[in-house]
Amino acid sequence: MSTALPARPRSAPTNKTHIAIVASIYNEQYTNALVQNTKEELALILPNTQLDVARVPGAFEIPVACELLLSGSNPPDAIIALGVIIQGQTKHAGMVAEAVTSSLLSMAVRHKKPIIHEVLLVEDEKQAYARCMAANLNRGREAARSAHTMVELFQVMNQEKTKKHLTFSKNKNV
Repeated sequence: MSTALPARPRSAPTNKTHIAIVASIYNEQYTNALVQNTKEELALILPNTQLDVARVPGAFEIPVACELLLSGSNPPDAIIALGVIIQGQTKHAGMVAEAVTSSLLSMAVRHKKPIIHEVLLVEDEKQAYARCMAANLNRGREAARSAHTMVELFQVMNQEKTKKHLTFSKNKNV
């Protein structure tokens, strides 16, 4: 597990970016913090972004909302899925987390659109606080940075489809 955020991206995609956040309401204090931190970070790194936010009751409902967005007439360039699942005494939390993860991955591949998965499965509220509200390990800001990187990468990859070799790399030494 990383304990620090990745570096903030330095460049912005050349055209207007459309990003959607799909976030659960359940465990509201944590998910609200994730949404707020994601929005603030996106405003810094992608200031001209069209941002849509959809709130759903719980983590289990996130995939169907993402599917609706991706199959619509104006799909976003990326989706950021946010939620917090806190382990209980039963296996329910793990089953929900697995179902959400599998659905989001399948959808991203099928639609060829980045879905940033920050539906967190945590052991307790201390871990939820550390990942949603603290400064060092904030998954909302990390999700925004990942979305930026993926949108930029997909733009380059789509431009390079007809070329023989892909030339995108954040690391200039590679």
